[in-house]
Amino acid sequence: MGSNSLESFPAGCTRIRPFLGAADFELSRLFYRELGFVERTISDQMSAFHSQSVWFYLQRYYVKDWVDNTMVFLEVDDVARRRSEIVALGIVDRFPSVRLSEIQENDWGREFFLHDPSGNLWHIGSFKVG
Repeated sequence: MGSNSLESFPAGCTRIRPFLGAADFELSRLFYRELGFVERTISDQMSAFHSQSVWFYLQRYYVKDWVDNTMVFLEVDDVARRRSEIVALGIVDRFPSVRLSEIQENDWGREFFLHDPSGNLWHIGSFKVG
């Protein structure tokens, strides 16, 4: 490729941090803390949440069409255990707009879905090896 190509660009990347909108910022902050993420407040408009190497930003900003079409895939080591842990937290009962699906078996792996209080959709799953 030519000298203007970005073919080496990914080599220097260290992580990706998606931005999630929040219809009710304080409720969403509470949800993610109760889910087990650690919060780092950036401003009164934004927080960063993390657990080990997983990071994302939560904003006090909401556009329904954007949030309704936001999806994040969180790869986990044990799908059934992670879903059971979420159920045990009782967050689906405490956050009425939160939805949790059953585990889906796919040809590529397993996953379940978790909608946060604003409607952001998390795919939580694992891929088959091979």
